[in-house]
Amino acid sequence: MKPKTFIRTAGAALFTVSMPVAALAASISGAGSTFVNPILTKWASIYKGIGATEINYASIGSGGGIAQIKAKTITFGATDMPLKPKDLDAAGLTQFPVIIGGTVPVVNIPGIKPGQLTLDGPTLAGIYLGKISHWNDPAIKRLNPTVNLPGTTITVVHRSDGSGTTFIWASYLSKVSPEWEKQVGVATAVDWPVGVGAKGNEGVAGNVAQTSGSIGYVEYAYAKQNRLAYTKVVNREHQTVEPSFDSFQSAAAGADWSHAPGFSLILTDAPGAKSWPITGSTFVLMYKQPVNPQESAVALKFFKWSFENGDAAARSLDYVPIPGNVTKQIETSWKQIQGSGM
Repeated sequence: MKPKTFIRTAGAALFTVSMPVAALAASISGAGSTFVNPILTKWASIYKGIGATEINYASIGSGGGIAQIKAKTITFGATDMPLKPKDLDAAGLTQFPVIIGGTVPVVNIPGIKPGQLTLDGPTLAGIYLGKISHWNDPAIKRLNPTVNLPGTTITVVHRSDGSGTTFIWASYLSKVSPEWEKQVGVATAVDWPVGVGAKGNEGVAGNVAQTSGSIGYVEYAYAKQNRLAYTKVVNREHQTVEPSFDSFQSAAAGADWSHAPGFSLILTDAPGAKSWPITGSTFVLMYKQPVNPQESAVALKFFKWSFENGDAAARSLDYVPIPGNVTKQIETSWKQIQGSGM
């Protein structure tokens, strides 16, 4: 069967996609991470717009994505918590990173604007452990001597569902707080000492927006889209940094993907004076022996297109694209997927 090619120009950009006509009829389903949803939705929209396969993605949280791919109800799952090589092997799965982004603390304090407040790791851990309960606590005032902080109670907002964003958040807090590591630990779902739960990055963003005195954590795109007041954070080099494309890219710069079995790599608390300390990646999960090899092949074509043509869209949302040398490693790894055509 001859391939069908679609070409669309957008400004100076030229996009070309080639694939069998039969494959184009498929509608591919994926589910999981809410962290990746803004960029995955944008990629899928552009991809559909050039006449290619429709990608249906359910933003249900990393825990849900892992559960659904293991239940074989979707073509691909997405998680911000990379599975360990032994767990991948046990389930017959392979994984690869698709994007890098930042988890940011967001607050709703009357009069406080985005980037005006500074927090550090131990203080964030203290808040989420329930040990720091008011905004004028000495630990917060020490970091913000010129900010007029109210004496109101802090309302902690956290995820209620299995969440890769929670995994990134808890991974960071465990690295900066021995008490957090001992009492709470790292997982997609943890036993929260305090706070109220909300579902998805969308739910946390909405709850913080509606609750005066609150603090939450979301992927950066959600903070910007909801016009939430994000905070600066002091990183491991004792430098105060803002969330941005550049600070996420700095954190990812030292990532050694080539020596990470199964691409299982965690980017929190990365070195570098300009590095955002709560940086993470989203990983796609697929079967090596898929139920429907044709649908898996079509999904891989979408991700290949995203790697080759999706950088501008990613940057527009302050996500960091996977470097070209790493995407070559990823595409090589696809050969282990039956029917991939790689």
